[in-house]
Amino acid sequence: MRLVISFAALFLSVVLLQLSSGGVGPLDALSGLQLGFTTQQVGILGSAHFLGFFVGCWWAPRLMGSVGHSRAFAAFTASGTIGLLAHMLVLDPYAWALMRIATGLCVAGCYTVLEAWLNAKVTNETRGRAMGTYRIADMGASLAAQLLIAVLEPAHYVSYNLLALFCCAALLPLTLTKAQQPETPSAPRLRPALAWACSPLAAAGVITAGLTSASFRMVGPIYGQEVGLRTDQIAYFLAAFVLGGALAQYPVGWLADKYDRRWVLIWLSIAAVLSCAITVFTSSSGTVAVMLSAGLFGLTTFPIFSVSAAHANDFATSEQRVELAAALMFFYALGAIASPYATSALIAAFGPSALFVFLSLGHIALVAFSLIRMRARRTADDRTPYIYTPRSSFTIGRLLRKQRNGD
Repeated sequence: MRLVISFAALFLSVVLLQLSSGGVGPLDALSGLQLGFTTQQVGILGSAHFLGFFVGCWWAPRLMGSVGHSRAFAAFTASGTIGLLAHMLVLDPYAWALMRIATGLCVAGCYTVLEAWLNAKVTNETRGRAMGTYRIADMGASLAAQLLIAVLEPAHYVSYNLLALFCCAALLPLTLTKAQQPETPSAPRLRPALAWACSPLAAAGVITAGLTSASFRMVGPIYGQEVGLRTDQIAYFLAAFVLGGALAQYPVGWLADKYDRRWVLIWLSIAAVLSCAITVFTSSSGTVAVMLSAGLFGLTTFPIFSVSAAHANDFATSEQRVELAAALMFFYALGAIASPYATSALIAAFGPSALFVFLSLGHIALVAFSLIRMRARRTADDRTPYIYTPRSSFTIGRLLRKQRNGD
């Protein structure tokens, strides 16, 4: 309990930030459709968010070094708030894309500051509990953010104002805390080649994770509307995906620590292909079937990023792991930037089932590449523990490094 209290300001900021950022994606999709945006234009909004996210991941450590933690956090929060409030002032998809770059910048920047602050405050004795509480706060707020869509009216200024209020409120706990700001950590170098050198399979795995998660979260509302779900049902549909992913972490982690992680990735991807097929075939079987299929899809796809990251860390030295986390996030961003627009265009051309056909092809490609890599070299003999890795910032590697070292 003392640990939770000591980091209460940080965890409260995480919850408020996730409520704001987690709700804007599906709200934009539903609002854009109601305002007459094309399916592809809605997809551009999702891609723009992850473009801003990537820029924020790279820029935030450097801004912290210039102005400090609190001022950097305030600047990124202002960026996100402006992006949210401007939505109902300019009803244009390309203007909204610029606003989504701002909100993506906010998410990445704020998480970078929070994780750098958390890393500076934890000790080896409290690191595991602090990270566990952090993950619970982040995942719980993400689930709540999807459920918010049930009560937010699309294309209404009140809905965007409410999300902007959450974003502004995230500023208060961190700026009013009496705790002294930590020293600014050095910005990790962005070396994508490091991830490929450690494990080409891990790089392919996180690209697939980016394709999957970004497509479902940003374009999933379009799919839900196409198959006849109401707005409140779309909220439960998205929440089922997040809940399935949360439930998968422990059993998949046990499997990843016990068996060859490449086989875990292969079977996860095979299960993902099956869950895609089930989702398509149950789209007309009633609301309950659609919700269960979304949960199954999250169960099979959500852990792929963490398993891939653990596999990459098996081949990295302790000194490389911070930069490796940044490199893996780079590959994740590549998939996440490309996929919302690509899947929205496929839905427009071939119907809602094209979303899951596209994702199935991505996972089939990952299975094939996994089998090729298994023939190229053996797995590492000395493996790092599996850790659920939030896809939040380039600095997450600092928080996870000592846990992986067994300290």
